[in-house]
Amino acid sequence: MSSEQTPTTPDITGPRPRRLTYAALLAALEGLALVVGGVWILVLGLTGEPDDRRQAVTGGITLVVLALLPLLAARGLLGRRSWSRGPAVITQLMALPVAYNLLQADSMAIPAGIALAVVAVAALVLLVNPETTRALGIRGPGNVEK
Repeated sequence: MSSEQTPTTPDITGPRPRRLTYAALLAALEGLALVVGGVWILVLGLTGEPDDRRQAVTGGITLVVLALLPLLAARGLLGRRSWSRGPAVITQLMALPVAYNLLQADSMAIPAGIALAVVAVAALVLLVNPETTRALGIRGPGNVEK
C-alpha cells in the first residue's frame, strides 16, 4: 500500500479529553441503569405475582439486551473508537422520548424522567462537542484529506 492508500487513524497519543470520558461515563451509567431495571423486572416477574408473568420476563430480558448498546458505546468511547459515537447518540435520542413519557406520569416516575432528560441532554452536548469529535477522528462533511 502506498501512503496515499493508507487509512488515517486519529491521534490517540495524547490524553483522552475529559468531555469524551464524561460522555462515556454517562453512556455507561445509562447502560447500567437498564441492566438493573431489567434484572429487577425479571426477578419480580419470576418471584412475584405479576399480572402477566410472560410479559414481565420478556420486558426484563429486553431491557438487559437493550443495555448492550450504551455499554458497548461507552467502551468504544473510552477506547476512542469513531464508530462508538453513533450508538451513543442513538441511545440519547431514544432516551428523550422515554424521559418525556416519565414526566407525563403522575407518580414517582417524574424524578426519574427529570434525571433521564438531564443525562441524555448532557451526553448529547458532550458527544457533539468539537473536542470530542476530533478525539474520535471524525471529520465533518467536506473536510476530506486529499
